[in-house]
Amino acid sequence: MPAKPEIHETIILGSGPAGLTAAIYAARSRCCPLLIHGGQPGGQLTTTTVIDNFPGFSQGIDGPQLMKEMEEQARRFGTRFVEGIVTRVELKKAPFKVWVDKEKFFCQTLIVATGAVPKMLGLANEWELYGRGVSVCATCDAFFYRDKEVVVVGGGDTAMEEAVFLTRFARQVTVVHRRDTLRATLPLQELARRNPKITFRWNALVEAILGDREQGVQGVRIRDRESGATEELACDGLFIAIGHTPNTSLFAGQLDMDSEGYLVTGKGTETNVPGVFAAGDVQDPDFRQAITAAGSGCMAALQAERYLETLPQEESP
Repeated sequence: MPAKPEIHETIILGSGPAGLTAAIYAARSRCCPLLIHGGQPGGQLTTTTVIDNFPGFSQGIDGPQLMKEMEEQARRFGTRFVEGIVTRVELKKAPFKVWVDKEKFFCQTLIVATGAVPKMLGLANEWELYGRGVSVCATCDAFFYRDKEVVVVGGGDTAMEEAVFLTRFARQVTVVHRRDTLRATLPLQELARRNPKITFRWNALVEAILGDREQGVQGVRIRDRESGATEELACDGLFIAIGHTPNTSLFAGQLDMDSEGYLVTGKGTETNVPGVFAAGDVQDPDFRQAITAAGSGCMAALQAERYLETLPQEESP
């Protein structure tokens, strides 16, 4: 007779701030949640340098170090970790099924914290200079550009919000947009247009980032889409604000999503499937901060615990 497979009370997908915070809370309240790392262990923060706005670190902390500390904390409370990428999930009924390659795991509750990835420009050195002048988050990094000149790429709400926020610190903000009209809502357009620190370069593309890892971003080369003429524009930072892609393709047809692919949550972190919760950037198109991701990870773990309390004895798959 085959051995009865183990049914985990909670499986967590993702090891960024949301996933690791969920693991810490779940491990402290119940025994041994299982966390599956995913394709980018530690999440987006592992690609950043100093984080100055995460509470508790008065002198700042490197992104990879923060994630290492959070993982060690989760391990200390009994979280078990699996290295690998989830290739399939089945959420029709509990226990839910999660595949990592050919290995199958079962769980009574699932916390989805798979995050989102920023849309980039596709330039050769953009990742090399990420955190060294290239950024996708003004709220995170604007402080470092006090009295400096920066470029923002994009024409939607996010780009206008980033540009306006940057004017609190930067001396000059240049918005480079590939069209001659903005996609942002009218109030945000007007707010940006009225700001004396913001200038616009219309029908233009950033086709190269000037700089290296030692010196950081020194400027960008932009190309006029109509004339084809190119020009080098000196700047100290490049903020790419053309959107994010949530990592939700696994859940298509099983969990409700909005038009952009973000998971839709109701009360707190609840999805449309009872026992499945979503936390962090995978369900947050607006804030995308480490601290808000961590907070929603806490909420997901607490809601998963309350859900588990309502269940009868575990069933066999």
